[in-house]
Formats: sequence, C-alpha cells, structure tokens
Amino acid sequence: MQGKRFIFLLVFLLSGCERASEPAQVKPVVEVTVQTLQPQSVTLDSELNGRTTAAMVSDVRPQVDGIIQKRLFTEGSDVKAGQVLYQIDPTSYQAAYDEAAAALKNAQASVRAAKLKAERYARLVKVEGVSQQDADDAQTSYEEYLATVAEKQAALKTAQINLAYTQIKAPISGRIGISSVTPGALVTASQTTALATIRQLDPMYVDLTQSSRELLELRRLQKSAQSTVSLTLENGETYASPGKLQLSEVSVDESTGSVTLRAVFPNAEHILLPGMYVRAAVENGTDPAAILAPQQGITRDARGNATALVVNDQQQVEQRQVVTARAIGNRWLVSSGLNAGDRLIIEGTNKVSVGDTVKAMETTAATAGANSQQATDNAEVAE
Repeated sequence: MQGKRFIFLLVFLLSGCERASEPAQVKPVVEVTVQTLQPQSVTLDSELNGRTTAAMVSDVRPQVDGIIQKRLFTEGSDVKAGQVLYQIDPTSYQAAYDEAAAALKNAQASVRAAKLKAERYARLVKVEGVSQQDADDAQTSYEEYLATVAEKQAALKTAQINLAYTQIKAPISGRIGISSVTPGALVTASQTTALATIRQLDPMYVDLTQSSRELLELRRLQKSAQSTVSLTLENGETYASPGKLQLSEVSVDESTGSVTLRAVFPNAEHILLPGMYVRAAVENGTDPAAILAPQQGITRDARGNATALVVNDQQQVEQRQVVTARAIGNRWLVSSGLNAGDRLIIEGTNKVSVGDTVKAMETTAATAGANSQQATDNAEVAE
C-alpha cells in the first residue's frame, strides 16, 4: 500500500515539474491607430432663431381735424420723407390764417401810431406842452401795442402751422402699407387709428434669442466690435448679404435665461420683409488653440459621460474623462480632458483595455476625418 502511495506522489511531482518548465503565455501587443492632437485656430458660430423687423416704423396720423380730400400715394409703394400722402380740406384753416394775418397788420398799424404819439409826447413834456402823466400813458400804450403785435405774430404762426398740417406728409422714407381711410373720411388729431404705416426696409433688423451662457462665450471669444451673421430663410435659401451683430439687450429674461440680440442686414432688393422667420449663424469668434478630436475617438460610458482612450509615453492605454462643447463637422470640440500632444486612439478601442501595452500607429488628421465621415455615412445607411 505504501508502494502505491510512493508511485502516485512521484508521478504528481514529475508532472508539476513539466508544467513549471512550460513557458508563460505572453499577451500579444495589439496595434491601435492613434492621432496626435494639435491645437488649431477654429472659427466658432452659434445657430439662433430670429425674426426680421423693420429698422424704422412710423404710423401716419393727422395733426388737425378735417375731411380727407385726396390720397396722394399708391398703397404698397415706396415713399420719401416729406412726401405729401393725404390732403385735408384746407378751407377753414386758410380762412383762419387770413384772419390772423389781417389782425397782425392791424396791430402793426396801431403800434406805429402809438410809437409816434409816445415820441411826440416825450418831446412836449420837456417844454411842459403835456403833462408827465400823459407822456407816461403814451409810452405805456406803445408798449402794449408792441405786445399785441407779438401776440398776433404767434397767432399767425399757429394758423400757418395748422394750414400746413392739412397736408399730411411722410415722416420717414420707406414702404407704405394699406390706407385705413378713403377720401371723404373725417379724421381728427386725437384719433388712435393710424391712417397708414411706413416701414423702412433697408437696412433690416433681425432680432435673435441667445442664452446668457452663450452670450458670455461670445464676448470671451469676440475680438472685433461686431460679429458677422449669415441668414437662412424659411425656404432653406441662404440670404446673399451677410449682416453684423449690432447690439444685445441690457438684461436677461429671468423666465428663459435668454438675451435678445439684434443684427442688421442690407436689404436693397427688399427680399427680407418684417415678421419673417429666419435662422441666423452668428460668428462667435476664433479660438486660436482649439482641440478637435475625431468623433470615433470619443465614446460614452454607462452614465452618458464622454470618455477617450489615449496612449501614454509608456505605450500603455489610459482613459480620460472629457467634456465636449460642440460638433464641428465630423470632430468634437473638446473643452477639457484632452490636451495638445495626446495620442488619441481612434481605431482599435474595442480590442484594448485600460493599462494594456499597445503599438500605436500614427494617422493624419485628414485620414482620421475621412474615416470618421465614412463611419458616419455607414451609420446613416444602416439606419
């Protein structure tokens, strides 16, 4: 029995020696494709919704009461500032003007007589030809007539203004809309309804809504006084003339956290009309040292956080938590997590784990971009 145990123990020891003499299994080095990230200058823009609004809007209103005699414009046409649009019956205003003019002439005649009398009494009082009281009364009468002349001049000026107001003129140049009255209508200076509305269409404003966070980024990146803005119309057509960002609202809307921006566009052909819905691409500025990572090099973990695998100086795989700001073409603009000089794995990520030693095969940015675009196209076809 002891002999059998000895033989079994001997066999076990010999087999252990054989296994110990076998070489250890070495994990093969996996090849991965990497791209070395380099900072580059990138022009950034934001796409915002907006509506067009006229640069100037003026309601045409009467400033005196009366009956409309004529409408002197074509609805929907362009008018010039100062152009006569309506004629109110001037008969009563002309009569008031003539009356005021006559009253002024009468007052001027009276003042001349009063002046002569005052001068004559001033000479006579020196030789006691008249009393001092009479001389003083003559001077007072002269001064009263002077005041009367000034009063009549003011009345004549008022009558002249009212007479001029019977011609209702365009306050601004622009495109005039539909007339709310016709000849024969009674209008009053106190009425709330405008006779017509004039809108200046060139230039044209576009009011945009942007979040306050994006506005802060715009101001950080903006180097020039004004940003360039391009428009896409409702039919998808790109508006030919670029505009400039003119101003922003001075406060943030508390309910939405947004700020209203205003851009101005040339509109000589009147393609843009007030109230149109547009989409605007606002040039935020230029980031001179942006890090752009190919999209196939950025993945999401179970929590939805963006991650990336890089190859360090020891040729080992590291994982980085990254923050992406936006997509630019087929690349991500990285805010943090990746730096210039990092070797980002863009192919072979599914074959390696963190800590693995790999063989990094460098590729160019152009090749990486083409591969990323091809992957995007394939995904779209698969969908």
